[in-house]
Amino acid sequence: MLKIRLRRGGATHSPFYRIVVSDSLKTPGASVVEQIGHYHPGKNPAEMKIDRQRVDFWVSKGAQLSPTVKSILKKTQPAQPPAQP
Repeated sequence: MLKIRLRRGGATHSPFYRIVVSDSLKTPGASVVEQIGHYHPGKNPAEMKIDRQRVDFWVSKGAQLSPTVKSILKKTQPAQPPAQP
């Protein structure tokens, strides 16, 4: 099964994460199927870039989101316009 999760990079005390699609049975540092974004929490505000189309594609193929990636995706969702009466 595939999983969309974070892969850590960067120096000590300065983390940088890549959002990747990888096999859930392998470690997060193992080879990846595709890199679909990045997350840099050290910047103020935190820098996030995610290819939503690729996330939707992989989820439609059965990939699972990790809890952290789910919360990052919620933060990056565009605001919904108010409903028209």
